[in-house]
Amino acid sequence: MKTVTLYTTDFCPYCTSAKTLLSKRQIAYQEINLARDPDVRAKLSELTGMMTFPQIVIDGETLGGFQELLEADRAGRLSELLAA
Repeated sequence: MKTVTLYTTDFCPYCTSAKTLLSKRQIAYQEINLARDPDVRAKLSELTGMMTFPQIVIDGETLGGFQELLEADRAGRLSELLAA
């Protein structure tokens, strides 16, 4: 299975929803909370083109935020994206 990285911030309901969905699907992920790291937050924004949270990256490829994660899950694409 590919590596899932979940970039989050504090008090973010979409971050909580993303973690819940991944946990329900038994998908392991690494959470990186950037609430107190503005430098890394700026670099991530440059890398992904996104300023909102969460940001979900699968093996170095940006999936998007919670809405994109939910859409991939509902369409049955999430398992395909994670397949090795």
